[in-house]
Amino acid sequence: MATVRDVAARVGVSVSTVSRALTMPHMVNAATRAKVLAAAEELGYQPNIAARGLRSGVTNNIGLVIPDIENPYFAAVTKGVQDRARTAGFAVFVADSDEDPRLEEAVVSSIAKQVDGLILASPRADEERVIAATGGKPTVVLNRRFERTPSLLIDNAGGIDQALDHLRALGHRRIAYAAGPAASWSGSERIREVRRYAEAHEDVEIVELGNFRPYVTGGYQAADLAVAAEATALFAYNDLVAIGALERLRNRGIDVPGDMSVVGFDNVSFAELTYPTLTTVDIPLRALGKRGVDALTRHVAGDDAASGDMISSVELRIRQSTAPPADH
Repeated sequence: MATVRDVAARVGVSVSTVSRALTMPHMVNAATRAKVLAAAEELGYQPNIAARGLRSGVTNNIGLVIPDIENPYFAAVTKGVQDRARTAGFAVFVADSDEDPRLEEAVVSSIAKQVDGLILASPRADEERVIAATGGKPTVVLNRRFERTPSLLIDNAGGIDQALDHLRALGHRRIAYAAGPAASWSGSERIREVRRYAEAHEDVEIVELGNFRPYVTGGYQAADLAVAAEATALFAYNDLVAIGALERLRNRGIDVPGDMSVVGFDNVSFAELTYPTLTTVDIPLRALGKRGVDALTRHVAGDDAASGDMISSVELRIRQSTAPPADH
């Protein structure tokens, strides 16, 4: 069976370089790493991860904790995390907290014992409590700002501006907004940005419909309230709520976009499969997951540059669910 020394001899580098190329790829230049991987594959080298972990305390595992594995938003993030982790030589343990902050703490505490670091996607729990649950393991947070933890954030302000500018340009002047759960950090950020936009544009009235569960069923109620509010457009906190609204409006015989335009946020995988196809703010979800792994591997390696906020840009995708209001 080939050993790490055999790989090093084949490439003409040190054993430590081979080890870094396989376990901390960001610390080795791309050309050398490619040669190491090619030699390892050619020789049939398989690292003994369990033995290495017992010697060094390094597991080559990372943990990903998400609120809801059935939500396509988190499915896409998970895919990105797994893709990048595989390339970096890490296995991924995925845990679902079922949108429950108390369960989230317990899940984080349990998984932290088995991994080198953690990625927390849109955590719901209190910051101090969930960070305490990590047991001091390197941690990166996605889609929420933690004060002393590397955070990858979404440009919520840019997304809100693009969506509302689009509706305003079409002629909509009474727009309903369906906010996310009250406990959601991103939901709070988005409603704040919606209010900022309304204050800056006196010719547009934003009707706040309230807080809704981030599921298709939340969109049913939001659609009824938007109709009752006599809005000509509905802007939803996320795509699932928007898709639920599309279904409810169709069932009521209300034409989209003829009688009401609908806009979502996230651009989940099936936003292009709805009828009509959904106008939505695109978040590069897989890229967000990959960036999370990159930040975590730097953090695990002790790179101080991994700290602070990193912003992920967004872009409005205009599809069939938006049009000028009927009386415009």
